[in-house]
Amino acid sequence: MIDIKKDPRFKGLEPFPARVWLSSPTMHGDEQRWVDEAILTNWVSTVGRNIDEIEQQIAEYVGCRYAVGLSAGTAALHLATKLAGERLYGQARPNEGTLQGHKVFCSDVTFDASINPVAYEDGEAVFIDTERDTWNMDPEALKKAFEMYPDVSLIILAHLYGTPGKMEEIKAIAEGHGALIVEDAAESLGAKYMLKGRWVETGTLGDYNCISFNGNKIITGSAGGMFLTDSKEDADKVRKWSTQSREAAPWYQHEEIGYNYRISNIVAGVIRGQLPYLEEHIAQKKAIYERYRKGFADLPVTMNPFDSEKSEPNFWLSCCLIDDNSMAPHVRGEQDELWKSESGKSSPGEILTAIAAFKAEGRPIWKPMHMQPIYRTNPFVTVEGNGRGRTNAYISGSGIDVGADIFRRGLCLPSDNKMTAEQQDRIIEIIHRCFL
Repeated sequence: MIDIKKDPRFKGLEPFPARVWLSSPTMHGDEQRWVDEAILTNWVSTVGRNIDEIEQQIAEYVGCRYAVGLSAGTAALHLATKLAGERLYGQARPNEGTLQGHKVFCSDVTFDASINPVAYEDGEAVFIDTERDTWNMDPEALKKAFEMYPDVSLIILAHLYGTPGKMEEIKAIAEGHGALIVEDAAESLGAKYMLKGRWVETGTLGDYNCISFNGNKIITGSAGGMFLTDSKEDADKVRKWSTQSREAAPWYQHEEIGYNYRISNIVAGVIRGQLPYLEEHIAQKKAIYERYRKGFADLPVTMNPFDSEKSEPNFWLSCCLIDDNSMAPHVRGEQDELWKSESGKSSPGEILTAIAAFKAEGRPIWKPMHMQPIYRTNPFVTVEGNGRGRTNAYISGSGIDVGADIFRRGLCLPSDNKMTAEQQDRIIEIIHRCFL
């Protein structure tokens, strides 16, 4: 805990009158128009003009033929994963998942919504370590994983904090092994990647692609997500599954397991009002990133990286990584952490506690999936191979675990696009004083 009234490092700084958020919804007023239309016309369920409009607009924006609106990005990821499993291994029995008995290569540093659909479909996630250039799935570790598990045919990858991964390399590896890709672009709507000399949007880089409109995303409906594809057959299948797999009969008849996953016309109305402001939101997020980068120029920290020649992030969240030799003592348990102040150094725990004391919200980097209690028995692959059990009393391993290191030294900074430059300057000053 930090007492900002007693800690001399923070003398002269006052808390914010109102909370500065990590990334909260930014409403413009247009949202109300389309929500009201849905209510006044009584189209408040899972059909309506708002749904039709946002599916068309998103498909046109990202450059795919079909977009299917769903209740959440998680729903999109589940149905994309199920679709991939069915294509690879055939239709499953009603009491079984499409991935039963099969492993899937997955991003390690991500939110668990990326990964849990593998378990929903009775598969086993194999976590692939992270690379330092973009904080995404490491192509070299993926190559090693295919050496260890040559029968794997599915890859699920996420673009962390709005920054595209090394998709050219990953797609080439996938194609070389006949593997499909589920692309989790939940955090990266509006981000672009240079593929074979052409700029393309994230959300079009996999065989099955997903985005999210969760409350903290760059465009929000309070909830909602989308499945993106060029395949009419896949789009139709997802629409069917998402509406409880009802068959074309005058009564309720079902030949497949279905889900209540379709987006509502009210949620779609919020998204419809948001979409015209996507480029404005991206520009605001980029400005926040650049202010942090310049403001931290004299500190032993670096910002979350990206390849400026091959990618244009949407800068959804700005993050920083403390230099290893400037890390103050900091340890984490399963739910608690301990940190200690040390002159000239700091830690994620200290910085997050300090900005919280001034009423600003940050958070730790996503805890890697291979470190999560629920997945601690799942395989984990680094550039050296098996990342589990690397040391014992007689063997000294290299200890390579890039994701764990980023989690240990990194943090997400307040990145709300309604944050003023003056508020951000104060946050930068608070972080400077943590290193005193």
